[in-house]
Amino acid sequence: MRDEIELYRKAGVQPFGVNPASWEGHRKYAEKLKLPFPLLSDENREVAAAYGALKPGGGGIWRSVVLVGRDGTVRFAARGAPGAEESLASLKAGG
Repeated sequence: MRDEIELYRKAGVQPFGVNPASWEGHRKYAEKLKLPFPLLSDENREVAAAYGALKPGGGGIWRSVVLVGRDGTVRFAARGAPGAEESLASLKAGG
């Protein structure tokens, strides 16, 4: 996502990352990788569970991409690291 940030911005999408690390862990990680988007802490894994990214037993998180419209509707969801073209195509298909 970092390397495709301009594609997301041109589509009017504000990317952000979510994982169970603490805010301090996120700060260091974002600085190290020069991430151009915010990271949110999900220490209790509630967001991961809500979006189906929690691995069985709750011990891990599947890397996932989820696009949520302004109306709260999930427009795209996939595990792994689909590229911007694949995920943003859902916005074009949905109007």
